[in-house]
Amino acid sequence: MSTKIRFITDTASDLLDEQVKEYGIDMLHIPIAVDGKGYYERIDFTIHEFYKILNSAAEIPTTSQVLPITYADAYKRAYNDGCTDVICVTITSQGSNMFNNAVLAVDMFFEENPDAKGKINFYIVDSGTYTYCYGYAIVKACQMAREGKTVGEIIGFLNFHFDHLEVYFSVFSLEHAKKSGRINCAAAFVGEMLGLRPIIQIIDGKMAIIEKVRGDKAVPAHMAKVFEEKTTDKSYPYLILLGEDAQPGYELARLIEKNTGKKAYGCFNAGAAISINAGPRLVGLMIHGQKRSGTRKFYSNTVNSLP
Repeated sequence: MSTKIRFITDTASDLLDEQVKEYGIDMLHIPIAVDGKGYYERIDFTIHEFYKILNSAAEIPTTSQVLPITYADAYKRAYNDGCTDVICVTITSQGSNMFNNAVLAVDMFFEENPDAKGKINFYIVDSGTYTYCYGYAIVKACQMAREGKTVGEIIGFLNFHFDHLEVYFSVFSLEHAKKSGRINCAAAFVGEMLGLRPIIQIIDGKMAIIEKVRGDKAVPAHMAKVFEEKTTDKSYPYLILLGEDAQPGYELARLIEKNTGKKAYGCFNAGAAISINAGPRLVGLMIHGQKRSGTRKFYSNTVNSLP
């Protein structure tokens, strides 16, 4: 029997609309509440429109989870479309319960569709990260599927990517980080007074401030230095994360290319999952770092561990 793969993810992946359409990705929309009013990400606003909402919101917006029933409905669509395999990549399980919801939905699906047993398999991958850092991997996985790669080869690539993935970003205002609790009020006040900008690391969904630089203009140059120090394989694609002002990201890409001769894979806007806590004024970087193992979750109804 021929293989037909359906890729499922959530809107925190910040995939481009044209990529979702081209590869037939089932992108599930995350609910977001702003000042007591409910929205669905990428249905009620674009990423750029959300930056404006974020700037005018009285309180920090909050995100909810994609529910198990929503995942189960997506699995049903895949089964009805004749898919033999579903690969679902979720936002990090450190910051959301969506990986667990996607797993729960597998049992829900088979309970409601017992005839599907043995006809469709599910692979749920915890990305361990945010934004286009896993959107990139999903697009590459879709391309592999088109090339006729096996499910095992695709899962192998996803794990390779996420096991080496490191993200670094900085913010140009501490207001949202203070409101969200990422930085305490006293530290935020002192940081603003001194013009300090944190360099924040995300590895396996865990955030940590690794250093601080003084002044907005110093941020791209320092992050270009981070790229050279932290990247273990400079032949692997890297990408730039943008906020409402794209210029710091473009400057970061220019500096890295100048210093290393390697162009960025692309520059992509960070959506609500990052900007709610960091604010819309940010710049980020995805790199290939040190290999880790056993730091993320994985589920399949056919295997018991990471391939």
